[in-house]
This record gives sequence, C-alpha cells and structure tokens, in this order.
Amino acid sequence: MEIKQAEFIISAVKVEQFPKDGLPEVAFVGRSNVGKSSIINALTNRRKLVKVSSTPGKTRLINYFLINNNSYFVDLPGYGYAKISKEEKKSWGKMIEIYLNGRNELKKVVLLLDCRRKPNEDDLLMYEWIKHYGYKCMIISTKSDKLNKSELSKSEKVIRETLKINSSEKIYFYSSLKKVGKEELLDYIYDDVL
Repeated sequence: MEIKQAEFIISAVKVEQFPKDGLPEVAFVGRSNVGKSSIINALTNRRKLVKVSSTPGKTRLINYFLINNNSYFVDLPGYGYAKISKEEKKSWGKMIEIYLNGRNELKKVVLLLDCRRKPNEDDLLMYEWIKHYGYKCMIISTKSDKLNKSELSKSEKVIRETLKINSSEKIYFYSSLKKVGKEELLDYIYDDVL
C-alpha cells in the first residue's frame, strides 16, 4: 500500500459535519502526546499534514484527512491530558463516543500506545470501548526507536498483560522518525478496509 495523495478535509465538532460520501474510515486514537500527528504525517509522507504540537492535548476536534481519494484517516482528540478541565475532558470523551457509536464508515480503529509507558486506565478504557462497539482494533506502539530489542520485548509483554491481549493479536512497533516497515504497516492498516 502506498499513499500518493493526502489532504485535510474538515475539523468536525458534531456529527452533521462528518463527511457523507460513504468512504471507509480508519480512526487514530491515543493518549495525548503519544505521537498521533507524527505517525499520520509519517504514513502519508507529509511533514505538515497534521500539526505536531509540543503541547499535549492540542487536538480537540475530529480531523478528517482524505487518503488516495478512496478513504479517510480520522485523527481523534488525544485523551488523558491532566492540564485540561474536567468539563473539557468530558466533552472530548463525549465527542469520541459519539464518533465511535454507530459510525458505519468506520472500518478500523488504530490505538496508539507509547512503547515506553505502561498502558494506563484511559488506554484500557479506550481498548474496551473499541471492542464494545465492535470495531477492528489495531495496536501500534509508537516511539520504538527509543528502546532496544529486549526493552521492546518487555514493552510488548506489559501491553499484552495490561490490556489482556492474547498472543494471536499482533502489536506493531513503529518509529515515525525511522519509518522502517511503513509500507507493511500501511498494508495492515488497510487490510479489510478497502
């Protein structure tokens, strides 16, 4: 799979703003500061398609990116950032839930986890939410260039134990910096989507 075209379409805050063209969608979700923007930029070969911020919790809208004119990458708000108000946290959670609840176009949810951190309660809740709504969930552990092989192996064990993932489910380790295995990763992302 190769991405030849990627363009920003809309930042949505309500269902009425979601695209109505019926194209399949792949949503990216994860904790604030997990590297969602970086991974979307790396996969699309566009350095500035998604704004990368040094301030966690910057994505507060549901951002749609048209990919190869045949599908969307959907960047969901990051969760779990401590420096925002409870009200704001609630509204983000509500927005994500509205999106996940009955979005027929949504074919797969990519849950991003930082390989250096143990998945927390929010990650577990998000994983359970994705499963509850019946979506295919793909786990990508980001920032893999920061760990060596044995540390990555430990990280995988911790992720599996924390989220109660069986050994048949694959966990992908990826570095947006090195981009090793990008085409293979895209193949997996788009498996059963198009």
